[in-house]
Amino acid sequence: MSWIEQFIPKKEDFQHVDYKRLVKEYGLIALGTFIMAVGFVIFISPLKLAPGGVYGIAIILHHLFNFPIGLSGICLDLPLLVIGTLWLGPKFGAKTLFGIVTLSGFISILEFTYGYNPLIPISPDMPSVPDPSANFIFALCGGVLLGIGLGLIFKSRATSGGTDIIASIIAKYVKHIPIGTILMIVDSVIVLVALVAFNDWTVPLYSWLIIYVTGVVIDKVIAGYTAGKALLIISDKHEQIKDEILNKMHRGGTYLKAEGMYSGRDKKIIYTTLTSKEIPGLVTKVHHIDPEAFISIVDVAEALGEGFTPLEERAL
Repeated sequence: MSWIEQFIPKKEDFQHVDYKRLVKEYGLIALGTFIMAVGFVIFISPLKLAPGGVYGIAIILHHLFNFPIGLSGICLDLPLLVIGTLWLGPKFGAKTLFGIVTLSGFISILEFTYGYNPLIPISPDMPSVPDPSANFIFALCGGVLLGIGLGLIFKSRATSGGTDIIASIIAKYVKHIPIGTILMIVDSVIVLVALVAFNDWTVPLYSWLIIYVTGVVIDKVIAGYTAGKALLIISDKHEQIKDEILNKMHRGGTYLKAEGMYSGRDKKIIYTTLTSKEIPGLVTKVHHIDPEAFISIVDVAEALGEGFTPLEERAL
């Protein structure tokens, strides 16, 4: 298969297609790229920040040579997509191509309609200088918007292209370094290029802040707000606790067979997953049933299944 053939729909591709799901996925990509475009044009570019990625380079080129950000981004992204496909095979599908085009398109539209006017408040004492106290807030907002946008794109099982492709190519030959570390190194190099280009130490500091915030928000968007807590409950009165979980809270659970390290007696551990709001009520009930019970509460990155995010939404 040539690199271009993977983007051309085939007859069998339209068989058994879930069009409702397809529309939802491409809708998420479009929404995600629009949110990212707002973050880049309105919040990040006016600060001359380059938080890694292809559009970090595009922002540098814009402020040095007045190149349009959207046009520069797609001119860098498409060759990387071709190179990635040739080197790594057809792993970057039509969704990635759609994301690349829509992100560049939305950025170009905002550049044309909104322009390059900074939204940052201006210091009354120095009208030509942005208020430094606002920079942190705007960098934070930019990172949040990028994280939301990328999170929506990843939820649709697409990629953002760009430096992700570079990191994947390097990881193919440097197998002892995790791809996440490689991506961080690549983005950091772009941040340092911005430092040299703009000769301002606040640029890398705010850019790394954006990279960090973006990563945190991506994780939250992907996991969603239905992620809960896993509880391990050890009690001799497990039958009463089970009744509370199953019949009164209408939640499920699993018995884990265990052996007490000190007593050597067989024990049953209740494993269940609840939302954060449900935990205080259950802990109170367990205390009333068995004051000697032991409860371990563990953070859950994502909960899939009945009562939480439907498994089919995350299935490939």
